[in-house]
Amino acid sequence: MALSLPSGPGWRLPRWPGWSRLPREGRDTLFLLGVIAWTVLPHASHLPAWCTALTALVLLWRAALAVGNGPLPGRSLLVAVLAVAAGLTFMSYRTLLGKEPGVTMAVVLMALKTLELRARRDAFVVFFLGFFLVLTHFLYSQSIGVAAAMLVSVWGLLTALVLSHMPVGQPSLKQAALLAGRTALLGAPIMLLLFLLFPRIGPLWGVPKDGLAATGLSDRMRMGSVAEIAQDDRIALRLRFDGPAPAPESLYFRGPVLARFDGIEWRVLVPRFPQRLQPQAELRTSGRTLAYEMTVEPLRLPTLPLLETSPAAPSIEGYRLRQTPDLQWLTDRPMIDRLRLRAEANLRFEHGPKEPVLGLQDYLELPPGFNPRTLEWAAALRRDPAFANAGPSELAQRVMQHIRQGGYTYTLAPGEYGRHAVDEFWFDRKEGFCEHFAAAFVVVMRALDVPARIVTGYQGADPVPVDGYVIVRQSAAHAWAEYWQAGRGWVRADPTAAVAPDRISRSLRLAPPPGLVAGAIDAMNPELLQRLREGWEALNNRWNQWVLNYSRGQQLEVLKDLGFDAPDWQTLAKLLVTALSSLALLGAAWAWWDRHRIDPWTRQPEALLRTLRR
Repeated sequence: MALSLPSGPGWRLPRWPGWSRLPREGRDTLFLLGVIAWTVLPHASHLPAWCTALTALVLLWRAALAVGNGPLPGRSLLVAVLAVAAGLTFMSYRTLLGKEPGVTMAVVLMALKTLELRARRDAFVVFFLGFFLVLTHFLYSQSIGVAAAMLVSVWGLLTALVLSHMPVGQPSLKQAALLAGRTALLGAPIMLLLFLLFPRIGPLWGVPKDGLAATGLSDRMRMGSVAEIAQDDRIALRLRFDGPAPAPESLYFRGPVLARFDGIEWRVLVPRFPQRLQPQAELRTSGRTLAYEMTVEPLRLPTLPLLETSPAAPSIEGYRLRQTPDLQWLTDRPMIDRLRLRAEANLRFEHGPKEPVLGLQDYLELPPGFNPRTLEWAAALRRDPAFANAGPSELAQRVMQHIRQGGYTYTLAPGEYGRHAVDEFWFDRKEGFCEHFAAAFVVVMRALDVPARIVTGYQGADPVPVDGYVIVRQSAAHAWAEYWQAGRGWVRADPTAAVAPDRISRSLRLAPPPGLVAGAIDAMNPELLQRLREGWEALNNRWNQWVLNYSRGQQLEVLKDLGFDAPDWQTLAKLLVTALSSLALLGAAWAWWDRHRIDPWTRQPEALLRTLRR
């Protein structure tokens, strides 16, 4: 690959002569620069702006030199630019160590190295940096799109590498690309073999944590916070049931339970009483047990949103789980990885103490000085002779009736609420999302001297399964309530069902207006956009299940499918060594045969060989 440029006394911006008229040096250099730009481009979203601008400027400068056959800059200028880049990197990250500073400097080095393409060894350094940058993308994302883009980058770098080994003539890019593709395909069986059989060990460096959900469930809630999550249409959970899927209204996935209220924000309760005086789980199930498989996308909380209620802890490799008295399943750390697990649930259950305990007083607390009109409304209801001796169930039904008949509106955009948010919602504006109804219900029930709390999580699922999986999106984020009743324990109450029953029974969720492209597709063919999304999500799920989540257990399952009765790690290692050794012997035999097949000297008669040697 001839990449050297003759020096000259002067140079100016060249004119584009046309691709076919470019000399080979210029053509090969422009191709390599295009491959580098394609490789660096996905990094632009998380690189500092100055790094993206500097890289683009250097690549354009190098392209102009290649077209105009201009001289390369001196090494002193490159060292100065590198020093400035190192200083800017330190200013951006306050360090030169770590993932982000390392990737930033690698991109800068790649760009600057293109200004030193004076010999073939310089091109090899660029190839090495290019392959290294391909790997760095998977520290940020391992999606199908990134994998496909990097596959193109690898093909382009291999094509440039082939061109560098063709110093004579002017081979076409098509010829080099085909040779690079055939060479890569020869290595594909080995790559597949290593993927299937190489032991799954922990990563040598951090796996991508940038997939950690930017939105999702939280351990605190304000008026409007769940509505923000509900505008996110990304997938949160995928489920596949062993039998028929339950009805949408029974799909409640339990997340953080919030019982501490300061007048503005709801948080996880910090009990005031000793553990022995706290209300315990005391779970009581009935009916059939529902088995299901779940894939959980990365969350920003250590709360695992299992289907209500899952009495037994699922097994998750690398995590320890425990169940709290309020039926939350907690992991020992936030779930920054995509998790795949199997669990069982009983949709018919009761939980909590049947008799009063002192710790229930925590679920009656209301902050002084907030929402006086709501408290007065509850006091007036208690003074009503019809409800003077009413129990929690009758009071809850009365509050639900008020919501159904009070002219309330279920909306994603209720606007901002002030200091007395519950008062404003309950009496004035009467517009809100699920957290507005749940918060108001709990405040009223507590004012009626009934212990109550808020439960957050997900409710419902997409109406049509995709590739056999029931899809639960972030837009299914939901808040409901629980109140305590003697003889039963905690009882679920969903005030949203009183004002928007279709939201619960049919999973008809509110959605923000679609974007320009999605709106245009939907206007032309309402079903096309849905089919496209379902197809993409099914493909993405297969990628997640069989590539990203390919685990040790699946490796052993593959060996069982191959006929091994009780495979273990020794079986896996022996099979891998045997397969690699066999492939190595086959490769050596093919190389020996191919050498004698194509070597012209071996095809000459012995007499002619002696003549030629003389």
